[in-house]
Amino acid sequence: MDIFQRSIKLHEELRGKITVENKLDIRTKEDLSLAYSPGVAAPCEEIHAEPTKVYDYTIKGNTVAIISDGSAVLGLGNIGAHAAIPVMEGKAMLFKRFAGINGFPICLLTQDTEEIISIVKNIAPVFGGINLEDISSPRCFEIEERLQNIGIPVFHDDQHGTAIVVLAALMNYCRLTGRKLEDLKIVINGAGAAGIAISRYLGKKDHEAVNQRIAKEIIMCDTHGIIHAKRDDLTDIKLELLNYTNPRNITGTVSDALPGADVFIGVSKANLLNRNHIQSMAKDPLILALANPIPEILPEEAMAGGAFIVCTGRSDFPNQVNNVLAFPGIFLGALHARAPRITLTMKFAAAEAIANAVTEPRRDLIIPPTLDESIAHRVAKAVVDSCH
Repeated sequence: MDIFQRSIKLHEELRGKITVENKLDIRTKEDLSLAYSPGVAAPCEEIHAEPTKVYDYTIKGNTVAIISDGSAVLGLGNIGAHAAIPVMEGKAMLFKRFAGINGFPICLLTQDTEEIISIVKNIAPVFGGINLEDISSPRCFEIEERLQNIGIPVFHDDQHGTAIVVLAALMNYCRLTGRKLEDLKIVINGAGAAGIAISRYLGKKDHEAVNQRIAKEIIMCDTHGIIHAKRDDLTDIKLELLNYTNPRNITGTVSDALPGADVFIGVSKANLLNRNHIQSMAKDPLILALANPIPEILPEEAMAGGAFIVCTGRSDFPNQVNNVLAFPGIFLGALHARAPRITLTMKFAAAEAIANAVTEPRRDLIIPPTLDESIAHRVAKAVVDSCH
């Protein structure tokens, strides 16, 4: 059986990958009286009198809601709420495994922006954080932005998780090659949630970011080619990208953007590039070909074209860019700090922690292995420290 058939078998056998367990085994009348009625009235009254005690007396301080509307699930597209549940269950497993956080999957039978925002606001009391997942672009940007004032961290992992790990890879690429982030020419192919977030991290100045370094030149490409000012088909979000991308206003396809580039970041589709594209880039380029399951270019082909380092989203190649390096630690740190939101400063701190976890970067190790159990706690500490 291949991996997909084995996964079907596993899910059928388990009938759900997560469960809810009691911390107290209720065996006696006293147990029942303490955990439920009448004793439970006392913590209820204390929380009513002092709302912050909800963090001391309930699961709120260590529980995250994983919320999806099923509109952009993995590479499967708009498959709906029910079909999204296995992914959200898997995400909950990762929260628990790497950060000890309770993650609960909530898949919504609506794709209406206003309704999603209302639902999240109204379920927020029981959760210490909200992880938005697999919500299609551009709706995901508005939903996340409008939920930033609900008093707990709201984080769209498809945007920021990928961008943070990519930033860590760039930091160590610069360490290995002696280059500076601010001198790099970067081409990004894919203007969805991840691609736009990456471009914002690398190109958009923000007063709250500590020591933010802006890349020299970023060229963004979508399915119609380079995003430039003369195009009449750009959404508001893509128009905003022009404030910090494509300073020379070049036109054409991704092939026209690549000559002389130091870095290619693909969050798009399979088999987009070949070795000739890599040969047109600057000496010793970094290739982040993150399309799954088949990347924009396979590592062997990229290396044949002169790539210095290749990262993919796959576990069977070196340098896997996987969000699990970022989101468990970011939420763990935010929960410990009781932060009302996750700021750009916290995200940059997380990227630096991930990069610094590799003490001696190599071509086949510029970001930590995905299953490194120390990363979440390194990231959490960096996030907490950045709050002070």
